[in-house]
Amino acid sequence: MAEVQSFDNLLACRNLLKASIDNSTALALALDKTGPRIAELDQKLTFLEMAIRPGGSKNCTFAAVRDHISLALGPSAAVLKILDSIRELEKSLLSDSLPHSNIFSYISTIKQFEDAIKFLTANCNLAIQWLEGVIQFLEGNSVADDRYISKVKRSVAILEELQATGEQAGRNGELLSGAFAKLEISFKQILTESSVPLGFTDSSSPSTAKQANNAALPLPGPILRKLQAIVEKLNTGNRTNSCISVFIEVRSLNAKNSLRALDLDYLENAVEEYDDVQHMEGCIHEWSKHMEFMVKCVLESEHMLCNEVFGSLASGAWTGCFAKIAVESGILLFLRFGMSIAETKKSPTKLLHLLNIFSVLETLRMDFNKLFGGESCNEIKTMTRDLVTKVVNGASEIFWELPLQVELERRSSPPSDGGVPRLVSFVTDYCNRLLDDNYRPILTQVLRIHQGWKYEKYEEGLVTNQIYSIVREIAVNLDAWSKAYERKALSYIFMMNNHCHFTSLKGTKLGNLMGDSWLNAHGNYNEYYSALYLRETWGKILASLTQDNPDSSPKMRLMAFNEAFDDMYKKQLNWVVIDESLRNKMHKLVVQALVPAYTSYLQKYRVVVEHRSDVFYTVQSLETMLNTLFKAKQVKYTSSTIGSHLTGEQRNAVIDQFRFTLTAM
Repeated sequence: MAEVQSFDNLLACRNLLKASIDNSTALALALDKTGPRIAELDQKLTFLEMAIRPGGSKNCTFAAVRDHISLALGPSAAVLKILDSIRELEKSLLSDSLPHSNIFSYISTIKQFEDAIKFLTANCNLAIQWLEGVIQFLEGNSVADDRYISKVKRSVAILEELQATGEQAGRNGELLSGAFAKLEISFKQILTESSVPLGFTDSSSPSTAKQANNAALPLPGPILRKLQAIVEKLNTGNRTNSCISVFIEVRSLNAKNSLRALDLDYLENAVEEYDDVQHMEGCIHEWSKHMEFMVKCVLESEHMLCNEVFGSLASGAWTGCFAKIAVESGILLFLRFGMSIAETKKSPTKLLHLLNIFSVLETLRMDFNKLFGGESCNEIKTMTRDLVTKVVNGASEIFWELPLQVELERRSSPPSDGGVPRLVSFVTDYCNRLLDDNYRPILTQVLRIHQGWKYEKYEEGLVTNQIYSIVREIAVNLDAWSKAYERKALSYIFMMNNHCHFTSLKGTKLGNLMGDSWLNAHGNYNEYYSALYLRETWGKILASLTQDNPDSSPKMRLMAFNEAFDDMYKKQLNWVVIDESLRNKMHKLVVQALVPAYTSYLQKYRVVVEHRSDVFYTVQSLETMLNTLFKAKQVKYTSSTIGSHLTGEQRNAVIDQFRFTLTAM
């Protein structure tokens, strides 16, 4: 409490100063009375001409001394009054209670104290000047004795000490520094008590607009005005650094609390942990929602609040304050997650992941420019720019390589059951997604940007031409795979399944792109291979019954038919026809081809059959067996969503196989 003791000493000095001023006043009155007496004496001593002149000079001297003292009395009296005011203000500032409940009154008291100190030092300076003039005049004219001059000098010393004390107090002295410290404590308390985490709502819900409105009012108006008043007051004493640090700490914690309920552990997990494609897609979907909430709600609120609270500072400190809050809140963690996806191995699904990431970044582009446009956010801007570059380059590279990767799969083996290869179903579904309204505009924009970076003109139809190339390579693959079967009949089943698969694309984005003529052609091919299959399989068996052979008896021909049927049935037992309608159609065609002829033959040679009924198939058993053909062990390819027709293990196997060819380039 050195400041308090100093003012106690000054109070004693004030009393001494008052006494000195009273003596000076008495001296002035005495001089006023002495002047006329000397003038009267000079008039009586007219014969002493030389004496008259000095008398007149002394009269002027006394008048001058009186004037100097009168001029010094005004500032000195003001000093005495202001000391009393400072003493009262000091009591208010030294109060133990924190001022946050009545912050404006406390700030007003600080300002009054500062003004009083300024007024004190100004009047001390003025009084000192006049009293020094008195001392100089008295010493130069020998009007007063040394004892009186000593008192005047003592008054000057007191005023100088008082002036120095006031100047020190005005430069953040102990008392003013303590008052500012209370403001800093109140700033933290007000801010902490008023900071409430934002509640997350799915960005796809109608409450998104409500979240945006909440972001516009991060704190109530009265609270905001208190914080602004504190910052403005502390800024006058160059004491805002502490407030800025506290603001960053409190608001960063509040932002983290806003995100705490979102379960963001996936942001810090290694990408290798997301080998399951569906899991990774789920994480990216969550990331897109959380990223939008982070930027549009959380950081938008902090950006506005930083500007409102610290925007009045000439240093532009509010932008640096916001940049630190953004980093502390975890914006870089969100960007690193996107970067980790962009740095994974090439695969077709990675293209979709990159397009999803680009879509989010494009949606938030204006927000990023607004929030992170300043130099203080260079780290965020640099990472965002790097992420966009990796996403655009990576997506374009994968897209351009797709036809070649389909061609490289030509070396693989076709399905042993004659079904649709997983790759064919995967790629057609994949092309449907690329052509979907959710992806095609994004893909087009990415390719346009990539072409622009290479100073190449983007040509319309680029995406569709690439899809044509992919489909063309699939068709070539099918021809090559069909020739890999040892049994022609199985190759016909294979081609039937795949042409039927293409025909089923009618009404999809890919089907609409390829056109009706393309779809109808696949339908015709389906009919063509159905006929070839029947001729190659059941047609040959049927010939053993319908062709007359004089060297064989009816019984032998019937036995030969049954043996051939058994053999053919066992060979086709694991063959599949994927499409249910096609499977039913094939059942009907096979039954129509065999059962009527077999029935007719049995009726024609009824006697033979009746004697060996245990050897030959009945019509009913034959038909039942035929209707069990072509059924898959599990339901496949029932969804238009990419990869959803496969189990997780199967889907990953297809993608890993495709990824191998992509990364082998």
